[in-house]
Amino acid sequence: MSKLPTPRLRWQLSRLAFERFLTLLDPDPGVAAERYEQVRAKLTRFFEWRGCVFPEEPADETINRVIRRIDEGEEVRDAGTYCYGVARLVLLEVLKRQAKERTASEEFHRAVPAAADEDVEQRVGCLRRCLDTLPAGQQDLVREYYRGEGSAKIDRRKQLAQSLGIGMNALRIRAFRLSDRLQGCVAGCVRQDGVLEMKPR
Repeated sequence: MSKLPTPRLRWQLSRLAFERFLTLLDPDPGVAAERYEQVRAKLTRFFEWRGCVFPEEPADETINRVIRRIDEGEEVRDAGTYCYGVARLVLLEVLKRQAKERTASEEFHRAVPAAADEDVEQRVGCLRRCLDTLPAGQQDLVREYYRGEGSAKIDRRKQLAQSLGIGMNALRIRAFRLSDRLQGCVAGCVRQDGVLEMKPR
């Protein structure tokens, strides 16, 4: 009887793995700590200059990925330079995710039409009904996530993530899924209302 494959354990950052990474930056612990801060600061600027909304997150994600590769046996001679190579891959992922988020945000705001829209009452009514189908916590999350503009919106999202005890990436995923669900609900509601209006009373 053949054995079932052993499930692969999820990698977690350990103190030993982190210290191994620091040693590659510099054998001297004090110098290594300074080099780490320098690398992280440069990575943060790298992501900030390329349009990342929360540059500290992909900077930390880049370093974690490098630590993981080292921990799993990959030979890395210059950890600092290696980080920048990984950062380019992380950047592509971040920009793609941000593009999806912008699309979701635009679609969500389209569900609340301008006052000149002849279907204002119908669409707003549908949006309210769809929101009412969500648990109270999810309703609050959607309203807070898409409220405001510019830096005020970014600050509010940070506070929202902290209040929920989750990271910004997890918050983005939750908001994207909820807005996608609401878009489908509003579209279905509008179609259903249109059919009902066409039926003889």
